Amino acid sequence: MSRNRLMGVVALSCLVSTTLFSGTASAAPAASEYQPEMVTALARTLGVDESAAVRRLDREADQQRRLDGLAARGVRVDGAFFDRSGTLTVNADRAAAAEVRAAGLTARTPARGEAALNEVQAHLDRLAARQAPAGVASWGVDVAADVVTIQVVDRTRPPARAFLAAAAEHGSKVRVEEVPQTLSAQAAVYPGSKMTINGGSGYCSVGFGARSSSGVQYLVSAGHCVAGNASLYYDGVRFARGAGSRYALGSDSVDMGVARLDAGNSIPTQVGTWGAAGLVPVKGGARGAVGASICKSGATTGWTCGSITGYNQTVTYTDPNGGPSTVVRGLGKSTVCTMGGDSGGAYISGNQAQGMTSGGPTNQRCTFNGGAQSGKSSYFQPLSDALSYYGLTLNVG
Repeated sequence: MSRNRLMGVVALSCLVSTTLFSGTASAAPAASEYQPEMVTALARTLGVDESAAVRRLDREADQQRRLDGLAARGVRVDGAFFDRSGTLTVNADRAAAAEVRAAGLTARTPARGEAALNEVQAHLDRLAARQAPAGVASWGVDVAADVVTIQVVDRTRPPARAFLAAAAEHGSKVRVEEVPQTLSAQAAVYPGSKMTINGGSGYCSVGFGARSSSGVQYLVSAGHCVAGNASLYYDGVRFARGAGSRYALGSDSVDMGVARLDAGNSIPTQVGTWGAAGLVPVKGGARGAVGASICKSGATTGWTCGSITGYNQTVTYTDPNGGPSTVVRGLGKSTVCTMGGDSGGAYISGNQAQGMTSGGPTNQRCTFNGGAQSGKSSYFQPLSDALSYYGLTLNVG
């Protein structure tokens, strides 16, 4: 049996990010430079066709370029905003307003302006630093409305009353709105994304979302990523906590586990591909036959592909820190290239979810977003086995 190391405990590589917009403010970009998914989403939001959405993006970029030109010439601008039609309005005093109009932009001389509102915001922030205003959901500068808007859930709570009383000293610069719900950190964490373990430097990758018969939402992962009921963080904010794992270092193990999602968070039913292939929908979890094509998304190596070479595999994982070896049963094997940090990441065949990265050869090196790479191998925890063991149903699109 080949010797394999535990993957995902120590971070080996940093995250490679993608951008939604590749143009610059100095020139209106061509339609082909916009990400197609962005154009489609914008068109749907605006209720227009994609050509109109591209024209909207072009127009916004051109107005932004003009605004940047004003700033470069030292014209004093006191905030700016796009309205619903896509027209940029620039706050300026009467002297600067003439230059704004000469640049082909809409000018407005506000009663207050962004700089004055920022001072109000800073005062409210200082108040909140001394005592969190329970009952107040949010506050912030609204440049278009020319006020600082405070959203309140329950103004009867003493901290909220004190906060609002202090805010009232700013008179008409402040507007108070009633909102129905408090706020909490939320994240839609796509399969394949990077997740840190217990907020430290160690990381794994995100697997699939599933639900219990009572509707509780879970992340299905490699067991070693959630062992010890680890807290899982995305972009610095906790989104889930381990709720079960069959992995134990040095013991006869199965590398499956689940984490319960914190309220307000979700695992979308599309696999992220680190910019290689857009979002791949999850339509089901039918197990692929040996020889079937399969791809995986992971935080270290991105989108890599290969084929399934076997099931019911048993491996021995060695601990890179010199700890006891661990025998893991029930794995699938593939020719997909993986590295440390990919653990837990989503394997998918077509639109059928297959499993989560478990491990692979110790010194294997992969090309990021390299697709199929010859001579590589990895092991994955079959998703269907984990769903059956924990009594969960896969979330599908």
